[in-house]
Amino acid sequence: MFYHLFLPLLDKEYFGYTIFNVFQYVTFRSIAAFITALIFSLFLGPKFIKLLKNHQAVETISDYLPDTHKAKQGTPTMGGLIVLSGLLLSSLLWNNLTNNYILIMFLTTIWLGGIGFLDDYLKNFRHLKLGLIAKYKLILQVALALFVAVILYYGKDQVAVSTINIPFLKSTVIQLKWVFVPFVIFMIVGTSNAVNLSDGLDGLATGLIIFSAFGLGLFAYLKGNYNIAEYLNLEFLKSAGELTVFIAALIGTLLGFLWFNTKPAEIFLGDTGSLSLGGILAVLSILLREELLFAIIGGIFVMEALSSIIQRYYFKYTKKKFGVGKRVFKCAPLHHHYEFKGIPEEKIVIRFWIIAILLVAIGLATLKLR
Repeated sequence: MFYHLFLPLLDKEYFGYTIFNVFQYVTFRSIAAFITALIFSLFLGPKFIKLLKNHQAVETISDYLPDTHKAKQGTPTMGGLIVLSGLLLSSLLWNNLTNNYILIMFLTTIWLGGIGFLDDYLKNFRHLKLGLIAKYKLILQVALALFVAVILYYGKDQVAVSTINIPFLKSTVIQLKWVFVPFVIFMIVGTSNAVNLSDGLDGLATGLIIFSAFGLGLFAYLKGNYNIAEYLNLEFLKSAGELTVFIAALIGTLLGFLWFNTKPAEIFLGDTGSLSLGGILAVLSILLREELLFAIIGGIFVMEALSSIIQRYYFKYTKKKFGVGKRVFKCAPLHHHYEFKGIPEEKIVIRFWIIAILLVAIGLATLKLR
Protein backbone atom coordinates (compact mmCIF):
# COMPACT_ATOMS: atom_id res chain seq x y z
CA MET A 1 0.00 0.00 0.00
CA PHE A 2 2.77 2.46 0.95
CA TYR A 3 4.63 1.65 -2.28
CA HIS A 4 1.61 2.71 -4.34
CA LEU A 5 0.69 5.59 -2.04
CA PHE A 6 4.05 7.32 -2.49
CA LEU A 7 4.70 6.21 -6.08
CA PRO A 8 3.48 9.51 -7.61
CA LEU A 9 6.02 11.39 -5.45
CA LEU A 10 9.10 9.36 -6.38
CA ASP A 11 10.16 11.57 -9.28
CA LYS A 12 9.73 14.87 -7.44
CA GLU A 13 13.10 16.57 -7.07
CA TYR A 14 12.30 19.51 -4.85
CA PHE A 15 12.84 19.44 -1.09
CA GLY A 16 10.30 17.56 0.96
CA TYR A 17 9.57 14.83 -1.55
CA THR A 18 12.93 13.14 -2.13
CA ILE A 19 12.56 11.27 1.18
CA PHE A 20 9.77 9.24 -0.38
CA ASN A 21 12.26 7.64 -2.77
CA VAL A 22 13.12 5.12 -0.06
CA PHE A 23 9.76 3.46 -0.68
CA GLN A 24 10.95 2.16 -4.02
CA TYR A 25 13.94 0.36 -2.48
CA VAL A 26 13.54 -3.36 -1.79
CA THR A 27 15.99 -3.18 1.13
CA PHE A 28 14.07 -0.45 2.95
CA ARG A 29 10.70 -2.10 2.41
CA SER A 30 12.07 -5.50 3.46
CA ILE A 31 13.30 -4.11 6.77
CA ALA A 32 10.02 -2.27 7.29
CA ALA A 33 8.01 -5.42 6.44
CA PHE A 34 10.09 -7.47 8.88
CA ILE A 35 9.58 -4.99 11.73
CA THR A 36 5.87 -4.55 11.00
CA ALA A 37 5.20 -8.30 10.93
CA LEU A 38 7.24 -8.95 14.07
CA ILE A 39 5.50 -6.24 16.11
CA PHE A 40 2.08 -7.25 14.82
CA SER A 41 2.64 -10.92 15.78
CA LEU A 42 3.87 -9.96 19.25
CA PHE A 43 0.81 -7.75 19.71
CA LEU A 44 -1.65 -10.27 18.29
CA GLY A 45 -0.25 -13.35 20.05
CA PRO A 46 -1.73 -12.93 23.55
CA LYS A 47 -5.12 -11.95 22.15
CA PHE A 48 -5.30 -15.02 19.93
CA ILE A 49 -4.10 -17.33 22.71
CA LYS A 50 -6.84 -16.04 25.02
CA LEU A 51 -9.48 -16.30 22.28
CA LEU A 52 -8.55 -19.88 21.36
CA LYS A 53 -8.50 -20.96 25.00
CA ASN A 54 -11.96 -19.50 25.54
CA HIS A 55 -13.27 -21.48 22.56
CA GLN A 56 -11.46 -24.67 23.61
CA ALA A 57 -9.45 -24.76 20.37
CA VAL A 58 -6.72 -26.76 22.07
CA GLU A 59 -4.33 -29.54 21.13
CA THR A 60 -5.28 -33.19 21.59
CA ILE A 61 -2.24 -35.36 22.24
CA SER A 62 -1.97 -38.72 20.48
CA ASP A 63 -1.51 -41.83 22.63
CA TYR A 64 1.40 -42.86 20.40
CA LEU A 65 3.57 -39.92 21.47
CA PRO A 66 6.01 -39.95 24.41
CA ASP A 67 4.62 -39.34 27.89
CA THR A 68 6.37 -35.96 28.01
CA HIS A 69 3.79 -34.70 25.52
CA LYS A 70 0.92 -35.18 27.95
CA ALA A 71 1.82 -31.83 29.53
CA LYS A 72 0.98 -30.19 26.21
CA GLN A 73 -2.64 -31.31 26.42
CA GLY A 74 -4.91 -28.27 26.35
CA THR A 75 -2.41 -25.92 24.66
CA PRO A 76 -4.16 -23.68 22.10
CA THR A 77 -3.59 -24.55 18.47
CA MET A 78 -4.42 -22.77 15.17
CA GLY A 79 -1.54 -20.36 15.85
CA GLY A 80 -1.08 -20.18 12.10
CA LEU A 81 -3.75 -17.46 12.23
CA ILE A 82 -1.22 -15.21 13.97
CA VAL A 83 1.51 -15.99 11.44
CA LEU A 84 -0.64 -15.60 8.33
CA SER A 85 -2.32 -12.42 9.62
CA GLY A 86 1.06 -10.81 10.31
CA LEU A 87 2.41 -11.93 6.95
CA LEU A 88 -0.53 -10.70 4.87
CA LEU A 89 -0.90 -7.40 6.72
CA SER A 90 2.80 -6.55 6.43
CA SER A 91 2.96 -7.61 2.79
CA LEU A 92 -0.10 -5.55 1.93
CA LEU A 93 1.55 -2.51 3.49
CA TRP A 94 5.00 -2.83 1.95
CA ASN A 95 4.84 -4.90 -1.24
CA ASN A 96 4.20 -3.79 -4.80
CA LEU A 97 0.73 -5.29 -5.11
CA THR A 98 0.80 -5.33 -8.91
CA ASN A 99 3.73 -7.78 -8.94
CA ASN A 100 2.60 -11.14 -10.39
CA TYR A 101 4.81 -13.12 -8.02
CA ILE A 102 3.27 -11.41 -5.00
CA LEU A 103 -0.25 -12.12 -6.25
CA ILE A 104 0.69 -15.80 -6.58
CA MET A 105 2.04 -15.76 -3.02
CA PHE A 106 -1.19 -14.19 -1.73
CA LEU A 107 -3.21 -16.89 -3.46
CA THR A 108 -1.00 -19.64 -2.04
CA THR A 109 -1.12 -18.21 1.49
CA ILE A 110 -4.89 -17.74 1.57
CA TRP A 111 -5.78 -21.00 -0.19
CA LEU A 112 -3.55 -23.31 1.85
CA GLY A 113 -4.25 -21.33 5.02
CA GLY A 114 -7.95 -21.87 4.35
CA ILE A 115 -7.44 -25.63 3.98
CA GLY A 116 -5.49 -25.78 7.23
CA PHE A 117 -8.06 -23.60 9.01
CA LEU A 118 -10.90 -25.85 7.85
CA ASP A 119 -9.02 -28.91 9.10
CA ASP A 120 -8.34 -27.28 12.49
CA TYR A 121 -11.90 -25.96 12.73
CA LEU A 122 -13.41 -29.41 12.17
CA LYS A 123 -11.08 -30.94 14.78
CA ASN A 124 -11.32 -28.27 17.45
CA PHE A 125 -14.78 -26.72 17.04
CA ARG A 126 -16.75 -29.58 15.48
CA HIS A 127 -14.76 -32.18 17.43
CA LEU A 128 -14.20 -34.43 14.42
CA LYS A 129 -11.13 -36.42 15.42
CA LEU A 130 -9.68 -36.68 11.90
CA GLY A 131 -10.61 -33.15 10.86
CA LEU A 132 -10.83 -32.63 7.12
CA ILE A 133 -10.82 -35.99 5.34
CA ALA A 134 -7.35 -36.62 3.90
CA LYS A 135 -8.71 -37.21 0.40
CA TYR A 136 -10.44 -33.83 0.29
CA LYS A 137 -7.40 -32.11 1.76
CA LEU A 138 -5.22 -33.61 -0.98
CA ILE A 139 -7.67 -32.62 -3.72
CA LEU A 140 -7.66 -29.01 -2.54
CA GLN A 141 -3.86 -28.94 -2.35
CA VAL A 142 -3.53 -30.41 -5.84
CA ALA A 143 -6.07 -27.89 -7.18
CA LEU A 144 -3.93 -24.97 -6.03
CA ALA A 145 -0.71 -26.60 -7.26
CA LEU A 146 -2.26 -27.30 -10.66
CA PHE A 147 -3.46 -23.71 -11.00
CA VAL A 148 -0.04 -22.29 -10.08
CA ALA A 149 1.72 -24.70 -12.44
CA VAL A 150 -0.54 -23.88 -15.38
CA ILE A 151 -0.39 -20.08 -15.03
CA LEU A 152 3.41 -20.24 -14.74
CA TYR A 153 3.88 -22.72 -17.59
CA TYR A 154 1.65 -20.81 -19.98
CA GLY A 155 2.97 -17.42 -18.91
CA LYS A 156 5.29 -15.12 -20.85
CA ASP A 157 8.51 -16.93 -19.86
CA GLN A 158 7.30 -20.50 -20.37
CA VAL A 159 10.71 -21.91 -21.36
CA ALA A 160 12.63 -20.26 -18.53
CA VAL A 161 10.17 -21.03 -15.74
CA SER A 162 10.10 -24.75 -16.56
CA THR A 163 13.85 -25.11 -16.01
CA ILE A 164 15.55 -26.27 -12.82
CA ASN A 165 18.93 -24.85 -11.86
CA ILE A 166 21.60 -27.31 -10.71
CA PRO A 167 23.17 -25.66 -7.63
CA PHE A 168 26.64 -27.23 -7.88
CA LEU A 169 27.15 -26.84 -11.63
CA LYS A 170 27.86 -23.63 -13.53
CA SER A 171 25.22 -22.57 -16.06
CA THR A 172 23.58 -26.01 -15.95
CA VAL A 173 19.82 -26.46 -15.99
CA ILE A 174 17.29 -29.23 -16.53
CA GLN A 175 14.49 -28.42 -18.95
CA LEU A 176 11.31 -30.08 -17.66
CA LYS A 177 8.97 -28.96 -20.44
CA TRP A 178 5.48 -30.42 -19.81
CA VAL A 179 6.79 -32.42 -16.81
CA PHE A 180 6.94 -29.04 -15.06
CA VAL A 181 3.22 -29.25 -14.23
CA PRO A 182 3.28 -32.56 -12.29
CA PHE A 183 6.61 -31.51 -10.76
CA VAL A 184 5.05 -28.35 -9.32
CA ILE A 185 2.16 -30.38 -7.93
CA PHE A 186 4.65 -32.75 -6.27
CA MET A 187 6.65 -29.84 -4.85
CA ILE A 188 3.73 -27.94 -3.35
CA VAL A 189 1.81 -30.93 -1.99
CA GLY A 190 4.95 -32.69 -0.77
CA THR A 191 6.47 -29.68 0.96
CA SER A 192 3.18 -28.63 2.50
CA ASN A 193 2.79 -32.03 4.13
CA ALA A 194 6.50 -32.35 5.02
CA VAL A 195 6.40 -29.12 7.02
CA ASN A 196 3.18 -30.30 8.64
CA LEU A 197 4.98 -33.47 9.78
CA SER A 198 7.81 -31.39 11.24
CA ASP A 199 5.44 -29.47 13.49
CA GLY A 200 5.68 -31.85 16.44
CA LEU A 201 7.96 -30.19 18.99
CA ASP A 202 7.81 -26.75 20.56
CA GLY A 203 9.37 -24.27 18.16
CA LEU A 204 10.81 -26.90 15.82
CA ALA A 205 8.90 -26.21 12.60
CA THR A 206 8.82 -22.45 13.23
CA GLY A 207 12.60 -22.25 13.49
CA LEU A 208 13.19 -24.51 10.50
CA ILE A 209 10.88 -22.42 8.32
CA ILE A 210 12.71 -19.24 9.35
CA PHE A 211 16.08 -20.66 8.27
CA SER A 212 14.74 -21.96 4.96
CA ALA A 213 12.97 -18.67 4.29
CA PHE A 214 16.19 -16.76 4.99
CA GLY A 215 18.06 -18.80 2.38
CA LEU A 216 15.34 -18.28 -0.22
CA GLY A 217 15.09 -14.60 0.69
CA LEU A 218 18.77 -14.05 0.01
CA PHE A 219 18.43 -15.68 -3.41
CA ALA A 220 15.35 -13.57 -4.12
CA TYR A 221 17.33 -10.40 -3.43
CA LEU A 222 20.34 -11.53 -5.48
CA LYS A 223 18.27 -12.63 -8.47
CA GLY A 224 16.14 -9.49 -8.32
CA ASN A 225 19.18 -7.22 -8.61
CA TYR A 226 20.53 -7.10 -12.17
CA ASN A 227 24.11 -6.14 -11.30
CA ILE A 228 24.52 -8.70 -8.52
CA ALA A 229 22.85 -11.44 -10.55
CA GLU A 230 25.17 -10.79 -13.48
CA TYR A 231 28.25 -10.77 -11.24
CA LEU A 232 27.29 -14.07 -9.57
CA ASN A 233 26.24 -15.66 -12.87
CA LEU A 234 22.64 -15.98 -11.70
CA GLU A 235 19.63 -15.49 -13.91
CA PHE A 236 18.05 -12.08 -13.42
CA LEU A 237 14.39 -12.29 -12.40
CA LYS A 238 12.83 -8.83 -12.50
CA SER A 239 9.91 -9.78 -10.27
CA ALA A 240 12.01 -11.65 -7.69
CA GLY A 241 13.03 -8.55 -5.76
CA GLU A 242 9.50 -8.13 -4.41
CA LEU A 243 9.68 -11.64 -3.00
CA THR A 244 12.44 -10.36 -0.69
CA VAL A 245 9.91 -8.04 0.96
CA PHE A 246 7.37 -10.86 1.27
CA ILE A 247 9.95 -13.22 2.77
CA ALA A 248 11.13 -10.55 5.22
CA ALA A 249 7.54 -10.23 6.41
CA LEU A 250 7.34 -14.02 6.70
CA ILE A 251 10.48 -14.19 8.85
CA GLY A 252 9.28 -11.31 11.00
CA THR A 253 5.89 -12.84 11.73
CA LEU A 254 7.48 -16.23 12.45
CA LEU A 255 9.93 -14.70 14.93
CA GLY A 256 7.03 -12.99 16.64
CA PHE A 257 5.17 -16.29 16.81
CA LEU A 258 8.27 -18.07 18.10
CA TRP A 259 8.09 -15.81 21.17
CA PHE A 260 5.01 -17.82 22.20
CA ASN A 261 5.92 -21.12 20.52
CA THR A 262 9.19 -21.98 22.31
CA LYS A 263 9.08 -24.56 25.09
CA PRO A 264 6.84 -24.59 26.96
CA ALA A 265 4.72 -23.52 24.01
CA GLU A 266 1.74 -21.28 24.72
CA ILE A 267 0.33 -21.99 21.28
CA PHE A 268 0.96 -24.34 18.32
CA LEU A 269 0.93 -23.61 14.59
CA GLY A 270 -1.76 -26.17 13.83
CA ASP A 271 -2.55 -27.16 10.26
CA THR A 272 -3.57 -23.54 9.62
CA GLY A 273 0.09 -22.63 9.86
CA SER A 274 2.11 -25.70 8.92
CA LEU A 275 0.21 -26.63 5.73
CA SER A 276 0.25 -23.08 4.39
CA LEU A 277 3.85 -22.31 5.35
CA GLY A 278 5.10 -25.47 3.64
CA GLY A 279 3.29 -24.50 0.47
CA ILE A 280 4.64 -20.96 0.68
CA LEU A 281 8.23 -22.25 0.81
CA ALA A 282 7.59 -24.56 -2.15
CA VAL A 283 6.06 -21.82 -4.32
CA LEU A 284 8.89 -19.42 -3.43
CA SER A 285 11.47 -21.97 -4.58
CA ILE A 286 9.52 -22.57 -7.81
CA LEU A 287 9.24 -18.85 -8.60
CA LEU A 288 12.97 -18.43 -7.93
CA ARG A 289 13.71 -21.58 -10.00
CA GLU A 290 15.73 -22.98 -7.11
CA GLU A 291 13.83 -26.17 -6.33
CA LEU A 292 17.00 -28.24 -5.88
CA LEU A 293 18.54 -25.56 -3.69
CA PHE A 294 15.43 -25.71 -1.50
CA ALA A 295 15.85 -29.49 -1.22
CA ILE A 296 19.24 -28.71 0.35
CA ILE A 297 18.36 -25.85 2.68
CA GLY A 298 15.08 -27.54 3.62
CA GLY A 299 16.79 -30.88 4.11
CA ILE A 300 15.28 -31.41 7.56
CA PHE A 301 11.80 -31.35 6.02
CA VAL A 302 12.95 -33.95 3.50
CA MET A 303 14.29 -36.19 6.27
CA GLU A 304 11.11 -35.84 8.33
CA ALA A 305 8.94 -36.79 5.35
CA LEU A 306 11.17 -39.68 4.30
CA SER A 307 11.22 -41.10 7.84
CA SER A 308 7.41 -41.23 7.87
CA ILE A 309 7.23 -42.79 4.40
CA ILE A 310 9.89 -45.40 5.21
CA GLN A 311 8.25 -46.25 8.52
CA ARG A 312 4.82 -46.69 6.98
CA TYR A 313 5.77 -48.79 4.00
CA TYR A 314 8.31 -50.93 5.83
CA PHE A 315 5.67 -51.74 8.43
CA LYS A 316 3.21 -52.73 5.70
CA TYR A 317 5.83 -54.80 3.88
CA THR A 318 6.97 -56.75 6.95
CA LYS A 319 3.41 -57.32 8.11
CA LYS A 320 2.46 -58.74 4.72
CA LYS A 321 5.58 -60.90 4.44
CA PHE A 322 6.12 -62.02 8.05
CA GLY A 323 2.70 -61.49 9.58
CA VAL A 324 4.14 -59.00 12.06
CA GLY A 325 4.80 -55.38 11.23
CA LYS A 326 8.28 -54.10 12.03
CA ARG A 327 9.52 -50.54 12.30
CA VAL A 328 12.72 -48.83 11.21
CA PHE A 329 12.32 -46.00 13.71
CA LYS A 330 11.00 -46.07 17.26
CA CYS A 331 8.43 -43.52 16.10
CA ALA A 332 7.99 -41.37 13.01
CA PRO A 333 8.53 -38.63 11.97
CA LEU A 334 12.20 -38.48 12.87
CA HIS A 335 12.07 -36.03 15.78
CA HIS A 336 9.83 -38.43 17.74
CA HIS A 337 12.37 -41.23 17.17
CA TYR A 338 14.95 -39.24 19.12
CA GLU A 339 12.42 -38.46 21.82
CA PHE A 340 11.86 -42.18 22.37
CA LYS A 341 15.64 -42.58 22.62
CA GLY A 342 15.50 -40.35 25.68
CA ILE A 343 16.90 -37.13 24.21
CA PRO A 344 15.23 -34.04 25.75
CA GLU A 345 12.90 -32.07 23.48
CA GLU A 346 14.89 -28.84 23.77
CA LYS A 347 18.08 -30.59 22.68
CA ILE A 348 16.38 -32.17 19.64
CA VAL A 349 14.97 -28.81 18.55
CA ILE A 350 18.27 -26.95 18.92
CA ARG A 351 20.21 -29.71 17.14
CA PHE A 352 17.76 -29.76 14.26
CA TRP A 353 18.07 -25.97 14.05
CA ILE A 354 21.87 -26.25 13.94
CA ILE A 355 21.66 -28.79 11.12
CA ALA A 356 19.23 -26.49 9.29
CA ILE A 357 21.68 -23.57 9.59
CA LEU A 358 24.45 -25.81 8.23
CA LEU A 359 22.28 -26.81 5.27
CA VAL A 360 21.49 -23.16 4.51
CA ALA A 361 25.21 -22.40 4.58
CA ILE A 362 25.88 -25.27 2.16
CA GLY A 363 23.13 -23.98 -0.11
CA LEU A 364 24.58 -20.47 -0.10
CA ALA A 365 28.05 -21.86 -0.79
CA THR A 366 26.80 -23.05 -4.16
CA LEU A 367 26.77 -19.40 -5.26
CA LYS A 368 30.53 -19.58 -5.82
CA LEU A 369 30.19 -22.79 -7.85
CA ARG A 370 27.98 -21.25 -10.49
